[in-house]
Amino acid sequence: MSGRFVYWINVSLDLRIEYTENEQGSGSWARIGESLHQEFNSRARAMSLMVQGRVVYETMEGFWPEARDDASLPEYLREYGRIWTSMPKVLVSRTRTSAEYNTRVIDSVGALADLRAQTEGDIGVGGATLATELLRAGLLDELLLVTHPVVLGAGRSLFDGLDEPLELDLLEQARFDEGVTLHRYAVRKKQ
Repeated sequence: MSGRFVYWINVSLDLRIEYTENEQGSGSWARIGESLHQEFNSRARAMSLMVQGRVVYETMEGFWPEARDDASLPEYLREYGRIWTSMPKVLVSRTRTSAEYNTRVIDSVGALADLRAQTEGDIGVGGATLATELLRAGLLDELLLVTHPVVLGAGRSLFDGLDEPLELDLLEQARFDEGVTLHRYAVRKKQ
């Protein structure tokens, strides 16, 4: 048994995830329509586990628990709220010691190698800092990039700096409304 760490994120054409601080791939530049969100729901539902950094987790916990029962929202958003709150999650944080919504807290990336070995299936990764740490530890398996047709020109990059080029193999691609594309890549492991 061995899981796969999959970092999925909304990005601009120039591989930025934020134009302004803490957008975490959800700025006004992201074109997330119903068909794309249905894809998010489907992929999230199929995951075994979510692992999130503190900033992403706090962004999610600030919206999705209330969204699951908010009759003013479309059903596909309420559905994601139900998926997120019920999905087993691990919060990686040095500052938080507790969390709700089926979440356990760990304080280091080091414990994630064991978690991956004990998990079957996809483990969704949320947060650029966490994804960069997993990549540097040789634990990141896949990237799921949802690319929006915008060039931000500034802001936070997909990763927080790389020591060398990252080689990938394309596994899947799809197109959604408004010119949004999805590309899933396997991270080539070093020999």
